[in-house]
Amino acid sequence: MTEQLRPVTRPRLYEVIVEQLCSHIADNAMVPGDRLPAERELAAKLGVSRASLSQALVALEVQGVLSVRHGDGAVLVRRPTEERVIKALREHADRLPDIIEAREALEVKLAGLAAERRTDTEMAAIDSAISTMESEIAVGDRGVVGDEMFHEAITTAAHSSLLAKLMHEISELVRETRIESLSQTERPRASLEGHKKIADAVRRQDSVAAARAMAAHIRMVSDVALLREIS
Repeated sequence: MTEQLRPVTRPRLYEVIVEQLCSHIADNAMVPGDRLPAERELAAKLGVSRASLSQALVALEVQGVLSVRHGDGAVLVRRPTEERVIKALREHADRLPDIIEAREALEVKLAGLAAERRTDTEMAAIDSAISTMESEIAVGDRGVVGDEMFHEAITTAAHSSLLAKLMHEISELVRETRIESLSQTERPRASLEGHKKIADAVRRQDSVAAARAMAAHIRMVSDVALLREIS
């Protein structure tokens, strides 16, 4: 039998940049704790936009290869193996739609339940998470810690042990989408505004409004550059 021809897979730009970054780390014998050059310098050397470079850096951060911190640049956490990094990157892109579906199914319900069942102490924890995210954004950070605290506080306030367990099961996958989303320009502030709308509905104990606000929030934060590129 004649073997069927298959379409040639063209590497996406962020994959090429990731490969170049892995080569740079290996060629320079970098070890955990070392910093990559500043984004502006890296982008110039690679001949790519800072937006494309940022997407590649986030892809490596999601995998735990880099830590990208405000004012500190990109710091190496562990030395990558190029082949494994690209494989993990493609797997991450493939599972993003499933993670988003799971978030919609679980977190919309949790928001509605939180509005019905929250205590004053739990409302205070929700407000505290929003304050943390505001503080992070004010100094130029993405607000990842405050974002995570907010969604955990909503889950706690819902008083649903099984839904909480399911959220815990996908927490690492959700963290991938959280970093991806909050790394986009203007996204942290937009996400913060979404949190405030959810919190206001929970405060009023309006379960319908809380669920609706959470659904809108998940749709917004799920619009990530990586999905737009693979669609």
